[in-house]
Amino acid sequence: MRHLYRCPLRWADLDLLGHVNNVTYVDYLQEARVDMFRTHAPDSRAEDLAEGVVVVRHEVTYVASLTFGFEPVSIECWVTEIRAASFTMAYEVFEEDETGERTVFLRARTVLTPYVFATERPRRLHPEERESLGRLLEPDEPVRPPAAPEVVDVPGGHYPVHVRFSDVDVYGHVNNVKYFEYFQEARIQLMVASGRELGQGFHLVVAQTDVDYRRPILFRAEPYDCSTWVSHIGSTSVVFESVVRDSDDVLARAKVVGVCIDSATGRPAPVPEEFRGMVAAVTPSS
Repeated sequence: MRHLYRCPLRWADLDLLGHVNNVTYVDYLQEARVDMFRTHAPDSRAEDLAEGVVVVRHEVTYVASLTFGFEPVSIECWVTEIRAASFTMAYEVFEEDETGERTVFLRARTVLTPYVFATERPRRLHPEERESLGRLLEPDEPVRPPAAPEVVDVPGGHYPVHVRFSDVDVYGHVNNVKYFEYFQEARIQLMVASGRELGQGFHLVVAQTDVDYRRPILFRAEPYDCSTWVSHIGSTSVVFESVVRDSDDVLARAKVVGVCIDSATGRPAPVPEEFRGMVAAVTPSS
């Protein structure tokens, strides 16, 4: 069984191109997830999943651009794996026309674990929670994060993450959605500070974002450090990797695939040679 959530759009969700920003989609997923837990929880213990979980990993695939509309966008969500102390959810963000034809904007998977915030420790799923999640189960391939990359320090690659008070949830942790904002800011700074522009007539569109959450980021006056670098360039794509650290402790890491788009046609285009030459200065040698 899949849970359907109708998510209203806000004008503030849009980027400079008039599309829903890649970061905002993760907020939509969070709203759908909480609505699913509250709708299908059979008792108060199972309903704890609505607020008593933390995100371990996000895998987000951007399929098509979503523009503003006054009608809500549809989100289906369901469970793909249940383990002793974690479970995985899948999502599809879409619209359907009057004939039932579906336009998919995004697909994603999220690994979550129940969490005891009083002790700052994960816990095992209760039997009632497993039963509740089992009614939404459609088994699929498990999500397993890859090995952590070696951090590469490059010119312009350090971004100070200043945590705003509004970034923090009721438990004192930075909300999982805000990490996407931090990685976006760090990625933009790398390109701007290094003078690495695609050139007139081209722009980058995020096609895939994977984020691993290792330890909570907490509210404090001192900034955290986010290191970002380019790890690979394909024919039409650029791969950015980022790590947020507190001294030597890794708090979160991300891998973002950006696709070079021809602004005139809206189609993928080869990464300009000039950009490739400039990126060579920040790409780690193999």
